[in-house]
Amino acid sequence: MASLMAAYGRLPVTMQRGEGARLWDDQGREYLDALGGIAVCALGHADPAISEAIAEQARELMHVSNLYHIPQQEALGTELCRIAGMDKAFFCNSGAEANEACIKIARLHGHAKGIETPTILVMDTAFHGRTIATISATGNQKIKAGFGPMVEGFEVVPFNDIDAIKAAAASRDDIVAIMVEPIQGEGGVNIPDEGYLQALRRVCDEHDWLLICDEIQSGMGRTGHWFAFQAEAIQPDLVAVAKALGNGMPIGACLAHGTAAELIQPGSHGTTFGGNPIACRAGLTVIQQMETRHLVARAGELGTRILDGFSNSLHNQPGIRDIRGRGMMLGIELDVPCAELVGKALEAGILLNVTAGNVIRLLPPYILSDAEADELVRRISDLIIDFLQQSDLPDGSDAAAHA
Repeated sequence: MASLMAAYGRLPVTMQRGEGARLWDDQGREYLDALGGIAVCALGHADPAISEAIAEQARELMHVSNLYHIPQQEALGTELCRIAGMDKAFFCNSGAEANEACIKIARLHGHAKGIETPTILVMDTAFHGRTIATISATGNQKIKAGFGPMVEGFEVVPFNDIDAIKAAAASRDDIVAIMVEPIQGEGGVNIPDEGYLQALRRVCDEHDWLLICDEIQSGMGRTGHWFAFQAEAIQPDLVAVAKALGNGMPIGACLAHGTAAELIQPGSHGTTFGGNPIACRAGLTVIQQMETRHLVARAGELGTRILDGFSNSLHNQPGIRDIRGRGMMLGIELDVPCAELVGKALEAGILLNVTAGNVIRLLPPYILSDAEADELVRRISDLIIDFLQQSDLPDGSDAAAHA
């Protein structure tokens, strides 16, 4: 539309309604949603409990400023800290804002130690948001293009390389934190080696740094744990969460533990809309529904089923470089760029995404039935095979996929 900035290359479809893992456009055409609003609609579309909670809260009170106590916010903070093992929460409206809060707390930590220019170690294939500070913390140069100068205070190191972290620690004395996605989403569904997060925790403990886990995409049950860092049984100092927390209602949170939880004081940070009654009511209902319906464990089980399905259907297909994932956060890496698969999938009635140029990213809702999970594997496998058979594969293309 002429009235909207050209920020998005929108696909030629207008979605009108959804139910569970299905969407229908304004022409009545049905789609299987394997993207979930980019990791947002973990409970699917039009979940009755969430819809009713939002409607009920809207009839009672939608917004009141943070000048006053907000019971729904206090209740959600308690629940989030419980499932994450954290101490305190600050609520905002998005993942980028949650990461901004983490960055500000890390700088407060550094200044409290007398460090004049606090520096945060970030990863070369990271993505932390679209604000100036969060793109400064992001490794992807395309995202930064045209928006310089970047915010100072970030040092980029390779992801999944603990030696690079140790080298940075040995070479400079202004580092105050490490910021990491336990599983990188935008970077290509990159899963670090087992023990990597534990090694980061040890380095932070040795140097009195904060460990910041960006769980905006990987959190809220997506990997089969409430948070991906829990697979390695570590305790971060700060956690950023958003996306699936509201199942479509905009909400984000910065969770803090230990001394990091005491650094924000009245006047040092704030928000107008963050933590309002209606957003927090949605978040509370998401947690309640996930627990009542055992959807965190279900996400892990479904993820294994889907990964095994893709491994079986694509294992002899040339052009598949890797099949990887944890829970309902999955990636299929090809030997060739495959952005055009997004449009081909849309034509076939499937919603998916391509990131890092050649990684098909799948972020389905946790409420898929076994039959829908198998349907997802079958239909997407057919699309990939057809695409690769029509593509010019590079010499030496891998002939076997592996999970």
